[in-house]
Amino acid sequence: MKLTTKMTTSAIILGALALNGSSVLAAEKASYESNGIVEFTESNDITKPIDPTDPGEEVDPIDPTDPEGPNPGTPGPLSIDYASSLTFGKNKISNKNETYFANAQKIKDGSHRPNYVQVTDTRTGNLGWNLSVKQEGQFSNATATNKTLTGTTLQLASGTANSASTSPAAIAESVVTLDPAGATSVVMSAEKGSGWGTWASYYGTVENMEIAGETPEENETVAVNKAVTLSVPGATPKDAVKYSTKLTWILSDIPTEEE
Repeated sequence: MKLTTKMTTSAIILGALALNGSSVLAAEKASYESNGIVEFTESNDITKPIDPTDPGEEVDPIDPTDPEGPNPGTPGPLSIDYASSLTFGKNKISNKNETYFANAQKIKDGSHRPNYVQVTDTRTGNLGWNLSVKQEGQFSNATATNKTLTGTTLQLASGTANSASTSPAAIAESVVTLDPAGATSVVMSAEKGSGWGTWASYYGTVENMEIAGETPEENETVAVNKAVTLSVPGATPKDAVKYSTKLTWILSDIPTEEE
């Protein structure tokens, strides 16, 4: 019996050692490293207009002044992609001071957005930029008796910068009063280290307003933007014609100074 017990105990010990040896062998492993690489180059493609209130979505805006559609954006990694043309409706001649609201930006699907301007910066280095606008003269009509709407003021208010980018934000000027004499006005800017990606500066909100026609039957509801205004003095002589001006948007690679 003693011999049997010793043999059994020895067998158990040997079995345990064998199992422990297997565990040690199973725990051994090898490692190896490989690489992952991606490279980018700057793009010269034109950036499509975005929804200024939902910047992750693209839209097809309508130019109310041109049936051919809006001008294409500028190419390159620093670009002006879109700017709303502004129309202030058909109004009765008045000898009182009047303020007219811009029609909201219409989209091809029939919806409306606030009027806006859009910039893209995808350059290397987050270098910053500055967007300004210049009014090319007063509202005028060369064939009218009263050719110029003297004293008229065009203003963009409640400016808001919006983007889907996670870059530090560009800054929109809250109020831009244009100078018909041709001085430029800053609209939106980004200091060095900010403003990368596509940015829209939009103005106010869209509101529906009933516009009186010649008769009650001709009344219509129009989507307007009360933040974009044209103020016309009552003392300014006017003819029953269309008056117009041009706006030139200027994007420079000179960033705003860091404070």
